[in-house]
This record gives sequence, C-alpha cells and structure tokens, in this order.
Amino acid sequence: MIKIIHCTVNGKEQEVAIDVKESLADTLRNRLGLTSVKKGCEVGECGACTVLVDGEAIDSCIYLALWVDGKSILTVEGLQQEESLLHPIQQAFVDEAAVQCGFCTPGLIMSAVEIVGSGKRYSRDELRKLISGHLCRCTGYNNILNAMERIVSETYKFVGEEEK
Repeated sequence: MIKIIHCTVNGKEQEVAIDVKESLADTLRNRLGLTSVKKGCEVGECGACTVLVDGEAIDSCIYLALWVDGKSILTVEGLQQEESLLHPIQQAFVDEAAVQCGFCTPGLIMSAVEIVGSGKRYSRDELRKLISGHLCRCTGYNNILNAMERIVSETYKFVGEEEK
C-alpha cells in the first residue's frame, strides 16, 4: 500500500510516496538519495543508519517511514556548512583520526549531534555508554571517544561563556 507523507528533511519540506512497510533508511537512501544513511545490520544493532527524528537519534532501519509524517529528520547531509566547511563535529572526527573506513561514521556523528545538543557534560565512560549502540570494526573506539570528548568539551565551554 502506498501513502504520501509530509516531513522536513535536512530543513527542506518533503512530500514522499512510500510503501507503508518501508523503513526510514530505505526512504532516505532510495527515494531521497541521502546515502550517508548506511544499511548495516538492518535490525537496529549497529547504529550505521542513525539519524535524528525531531532531535532524537534513532535507528532508521527499524523505524517505519510512515512514522515520520509531520516530523523533522536530520542526516549528515543536513550538517553541511556554508562554503563546504565541515560541521564542527565532523571536523573533530577528522582532527582526532576517528574515521577509518567511514561506514560507521555518519551514524556516530548523528549520535554526537544529539549528545552535544543535550548541553550536558559527559565523562569518557558516559560517552562510551551513549555510543554503545554503534559498531565500529576499524578504530577501536578510542579516537571516536577522543572526538566526542573534544566536541562536548568545546561546546560546553562555548555555552558556558554565553551564560556568563
């Protein structure tokens, strides 16, 4: 059964015809061409398909596209800065060598967006728990955690300065 949904994807209003049994990952990749959304396990275990729906990180492989009707979705493509600059979270991943093959990176970056957006400060152990739903076969997680610590710390300092 086909249904038309309306949602905002990366700040742009979208009207999309979907199969009611279609995952959000399939809709984003196949209908909207947003290939940063990776399909790894397709059972919500690896985090490669992580996107934000109304600001909350979700595994889009097990989230029906039907459920985003009227909602806002953010993918890595939506982080694009002016003049092709990387988003600060992306830059932290590059600077800390947290990227190797890159398959898990978009999902981890989207989780980092949610983490940074909370405005809270996290210890390394807390960050490790927050990203425990992501599988990375290349990095060993240390550089990923370094990038996460860096961006959380930088953001917290910036927010703290604004509040003074």
